[in-house]
Amino acid sequence: MDGAAGEAEWQALLAGAPAEGEGGSLSSLFAPLFAPPTAPDGCIVVGRLAQTLDGRIATRGGHSRWIGGEGDLRHTHRLRALCHAVVVGAATVAEDDPQLTTRLVPGPSPLRVVLDPSRRLGAGFRLFREGPPTLLVTAAEGPDRHGMAEVLRIGCDASGGLDLAALLRALAARGATRIFVEGGGQTVSRFLAAGLLDRLHVTVAPMILGSGRPAFALPEVARVDEGLRFAWTVHDLAPDVLFDIALGRRKP
Repeated sequence: MDGAAGEAEWQALLAGAPAEGEGGSLSSLFAPLFAPPTAPDGCIVVGRLAQTLDGRIATRGGHSRWIGGEGDLRHTHRLRALCHAVVVGAATVAEDDPQLTTRLVPGPSPLRVVLDPSRRLGAGFRLFREGPPTLLVTAAEGPDRHGMAEVLRIGCDASGGLDLAALLRALAARGATRIFVEGGGQTVSRFLAAGLLDRLHVTVAPMILGSGRPAFALPEVARVDEGLRFAWTVHDLAPDVLFDIALGRRKP
């Protein structure tokens, strides 16, 4: 799905989709995923979060279904269809037992990649029992299969978490170069903190929780001017608003 053939396919996937508001069309939103990669690993990596107006992605107990509305859910499925692999953390699997398929849009379901450094997830979750191919990424020893999933072992970085740069290289070696980091917040934050996101899609819902889990967990800064500033385009996902942010692998 690269080059001219890829462009034709993603245009077909978006055929019949409604035009967006002032931020432009879905074509302009997704076209950057098919731009030539600039990073040495050869990947284009997009992260995505849905948050409330006060920056929460879930309640303190972990309940998050559904902060975004129907438009945001369809947007998530489109990202899955347009990417070769979708990445989630172990906590997302434990709390939501997701399928990570493209049930709401045309197009293929991606390779499902679960980050589980200590291999704490059991094999009873749906990702490991049914559906498209799944890759369990871990630093722990154990069998080469986890239910129906293949196991990929990679090392850890200086922080003790999985070496995400090594993961991208391993996925690229498998031909998976468009990577969708779907969640949760800790996983997206780790890719952001490592400078491994080319783009970030943040959906903001017209909702205030007043408490709960923050969207991002990043190193603390002492001054406002030390924060990461960026340009964005705005897309209408009524009743929500989607911000498309070009990061270009910049670190906070």
